[in-house]
Amino acid sequence: MKHQNQKRIAHISRHIGILSLLGLIAFDFEAEAQPVIVQPPQYSVPPSALQEAQNNEMQVFDPAAAFLNQLQEVNPYRWGPVTFRPSLSYSFLYGTGIQSSPGNSAATVEQTISPSFLFEVGSHWTLDYSPSWTFYSSRQFQNSLNHMATLSWGTSYEDWVVGFSQGYARSDSPSVETGTQTDQETYSTALNASYQFNDKISLNMGLSQNLSYVGNGGSSTNLFGSFSSSKAWSTMEWLNYQFWPRLNAGIGVGAGYTIQGGSPDSVNEQYSARVSWRATDKISFLLSGGLQDQQYLSAGASDLVTPIFGATIQYQPFEQTRVSVSASRTVGTSFFQNQVTENTGVTADLNQRLLGKLNLDLNGGYSKTKYLSSTSLSNQIGYGAGRNDNFYSFSARLTYSLLKRGTISAFYQYSENSSSQNKYLQFYQAKFSSQSAFSYTSNQIGFEIGYQF
Repeated sequence: MKHQNQKRIAHISRHIGILSLLGLIAFDFEAEAQPVIVQPPQYSVPPSALQEAQNNEMQVFDPAAAFLNQLQEVNPYRWGPVTFRPSLSYSFLYGTGIQSSPGNSAATVEQTISPSFLFEVGSHWTLDYSPSWTFYSSRQFQNSLNHMATLSWGTSYEDWVVGFSQGYARSDSPSVETGTQTDQETYSTALNASYQFNDKISLNMGLSQNLSYVGNGGSSTNLFGSFSSSKAWSTMEWLNYQFWPRLNAGIGVGAGYTIQGGSPDSVNEQYSARVSWRATDKISFLLSGGLQDQQYLSAGASDLVTPIFGATIQYQPFEQTRVSVSASRTVGTSFFQNQVTENTGVTADLNQRLLGKLNLDLNGGYSKTKYLSSTSLSNQIGYGAGRNDNFYSFSARLTYSLLKRGTISAFYQYSENSSSQNKYLQFYQAKFSSQSAFSYTSNQIGFEIGYQF
């Protein structure tokens, strides 16, 4: 019976891993185009009851799994069923070209202190909380206290694997989209379930809620309309078929409902297909594509039908070398009223281990964001319709392991945004001065120290 359960979990895990990877692809591109100061990736820690199910043999390498293995190497604090893993990090960054408001860039030192508190309760619950204090040397930016917390639950029973998560994030960072330091508060809820019918066929089901609140403040950022908070609910179901042990395919349908402040409400449907293929032990491919049809419920623009896709290639030619390339197109809600965004991007990453304790990571990317009107007033320039941003980024990070519990990293980051919104500002120089709006070029250099207690 134990062997049969492990076999069932292994089948389900393949499809959970595919869903997780597709979600990461979409998230990476949407998130990458937002912050001016690029942050290293953050990994959530699932309950131990789900960690086996989330191991996906379709992936050549899994950075999140490597992060979990690193955690296991450090002895935690234990009180009965509760495991406690605290850590602390400090980062120092000097950056130029960071926008304090549209058309105004400044050089500043940014220092961030961030403790992290990870609790594991039994094998089914985890709670991860990380506050961070950020201090700027330039008076054009405000010091901030940010928060990030995730509560997760998960279990497996016979042919079922079920997971739940509740996240909260509060940040006040310079944003590419708004061209200024922007207060954001997000509540995200997700419920996922997978069922294995037999050795070939499985079903994935997901429900999610995302509540995003954007502060207006007294910023001059909003040249073409007020900042807009939003609420979104969505569901996505996948029916999967395993052709061979390392070749899977699936078809999916989904629906969503979005409320955007001061803008028409909208509903959408998604129709997708995907293929996952582990060609050899060293290379794998994951492809997905489909359509999203978005309709506006009142005084809105025409239906928005958008081809969407996600793709990633993982290649590990040598044990110490990892290469990945990803591409994605998604549709999202803008920070501005009466606008949605179409985000298309590609990114490449090279990770190379050097001399045992040194690790070099090189990452580069390009993304294009189109701002589309969600109202029938699309020809009115005041709504900012027609803005197109081209975003380029590059980062190099060298990390060294200190003893067993610490790391120190040195990094260089470059980002550039070219925005067509400048053309509209030429007509408003008397009111808004001769700003260059949302275009900027930024160079950043610094170091980070982390320690696991």
